[in-house]
Amino acid sequence: MLPPGPYLVVGLARSGLAAGRALVAAGHAVVGVDSGRPELPADPGFPVHGGSDGLALLDAHGIGAVVKSPGVPPHAPVVAAARERGIPVLGELELGWRLVPLDVVAVTGTNGKTTVSEWLGHAHRVAGRPVHVVGNVGTAYTSLIDAHEPGATVIAECSSYQLHDTLAFRPDVGILLNLGSDHLNWHGTVDAYREAKRHGMFARQHAADTAIAPGALLPLPGDGAAIDLDLVELPAEPALQGAHNRVNARAVTAACRARGIPEEAIAQALVTFAGVEHRLQELPPVGGVRFVNDSKATNVESALTALAAFDVPLHLILGGDDAKQEDFGPLRAPVAAKAASVQLVGAAAGRLRDALGRGEDRGDLERAVAAAAALARPGEVVLLSPACASFGQYRDFEERGRHFAALVAARHP
Repeated sequence: MLPPGPYLVVGLARSGLAAGRALVAAGHAVVGVDSGRPELPADPGFPVHGGSDGLALLDAHGIGAVVKSPGVPPHAPVVAAARERGIPVLGELELGWRLVPLDVVAVTGTNGKTTVSEWLGHAHRVAGRPVHVVGNVGTAYTSLIDAHEPGATVIAECSSYQLHDTLAFRPDVGILLNLGSDHLNWHGTVDAYREAKRHGMFARQHAADTAIAPGALLPLPGDGAAIDLDLVELPAEPALQGAHNRVNARAVTAACRARGIPEEAIAQALVTFAGVEHRLQELPPVGGVRFVNDSKATNVESALTALAAFDVPLHLILGGDDAKQEDFGPLRAPVAAKAASVQLVGAAAGRLRDALGRGEDRGDLERAVAAAAALARPGEVVLLSPACASFGQYRDFEERGRHFAALVAARHP
């Protein structure tokens, strides 16, 4: 059930546009606002205002509820004003869950959630089950309002931003893969970041629901039936290599069993899933040198996972946006043990060099790839695992990863 409108959609990127259009399709009056001036289609489907904080729109349109896009911080003036006035503020994840009448398997964690979400989608397709993979993977949940298959399962990759903005969200199966630290510039503290994931995912679950997490993170809030991820036995060896992917495979297996997917389909899904773009993605080698695109590694924990996946000399490319102000210290020992060279890029280059005690500031990815490739020998790996967001040099990690892949492709004879 939705609160009464009219609705103000704050933030007009992909999920904001989808949310506004979904509300219009459901018969609600909608107006949109963005403090920047994003590129919008000629007809967004509802009135929009760019370059505005939106405060005046609360009164001018008699706003009854606000829908906040994930990247809009909770202290944004219009969001804070709405809450002070008692106007409900919903996230796009919450709105999608309320509007789309399908069961949902939700996945969160500091690392691995994209891989597990896509792997779960693959497993459902192997089993012949209709499925939609949405959320932080790039497809807005609310885009399903007029485009979902009856009886399908929604696999929702849930970021801490999205889970922070839930009010009643209750997944049939919730998965917490791990808990590190990330997005501290948005959440403020490690505890607030972790609580957003734990509470937003599990606090409202009923006894008929399922809550999956490693033993060290149990118990979880809520009444969902707990499954210890560490104790899940695999029906087959996964095709994806690395200890982290065995954890991911156990999460896929546990969730599929909770949803009644047959064991033979789960086994087939484990051995046939090829991974996702930008997450330890192997590119065609050049002169015997392997190139690995791990652009999705936008935090230290994720870069540490990547480093642990290799036992050959690495030529590591690190850096990017430094707004998160993460502690790069944990990278020092593994980088010293694994990396034959370190190339640094972006605004974080200086802090990374200080934390690692090494590294050459190449400025941009093109120069970093050229330097790493010149040093690499056959059998070694050039690894892009930035430990930083891409902003400032790229629109997102996907654009960064595609540029890396293009630079590698250009090196082929």
